[in-house]
Parts: sequence; C-alpha cells; structure tokens
Amino acid sequence: IASLHVYSVLVVLFLTCGAVMATKEKDQIIKENNCETKIGLPCVLEAFTSIFKTGSIFNKCCGELVVLGKVCHSALVNRTLENPLFKDLRPATIIAKSIQTWNNCLALID
Repeated sequence: IASLHVYSVLVVLFLTCGAVMATKEKDQIIKENNCETKIGLPCVLEAFTSIFKTGSIFNKCCGELVVLGKVCHSALVNRTLENPLFKDLRPATIIAKSIQTWNNCLALID
C-alpha cells in the first residue's frame, strides 16, 4: 500500500510539472515571438469574441491576425484556455473555433 501511495504522489507530481512546463512553453513562445505586440487591442477583442463567444472577425482584424501568425495565434488561444476564468469551456470546441477563425481569415486575406 505504501508503494501505491508513493506511485500516486509521483503521478500527481509528474502531471503538475507537465502542466507547468506546458504553460512555460506557451509563455516562452509568446515572449520570443513578441505575440502580444503584433496585434492591436481592438482586433484582440474581435478575435477573442469570434473564438470564445459568438461574433465575427472582419477584414482589418483578419489582416492583423494573419500577420500575428499561426504560432502566436495558437499559443495565445491555448494560454487563454488555461485561465481559470474559462474552465467551463470545452477546449475541443474552442480549438475548433480557433482553427475556423484562422482559416476564414487566411481565405479572406489571400
């Protein structure tokens, strides 16, 4: 039973470290790519509404989103999903909406 307890503690520790490392990795990607400075606040809000709520993203902001880049877009969406304020959202749904928003903007800009 003691070995089972030690094993349980190790699993929890591993999972916790993995989550922390994943967050640090996203933060590092965001920092290294200057993601937070590549898109204006009005377009951040428009993209956020399009992905996390019900709304649309229009030409100007699609252009900013595409300039932001796929790596930054994905890292910012995933970091937002880790925020406790959004714990009730279904990650798979948000990721799907994120991809749809990205693809719609790419098609609009091309």
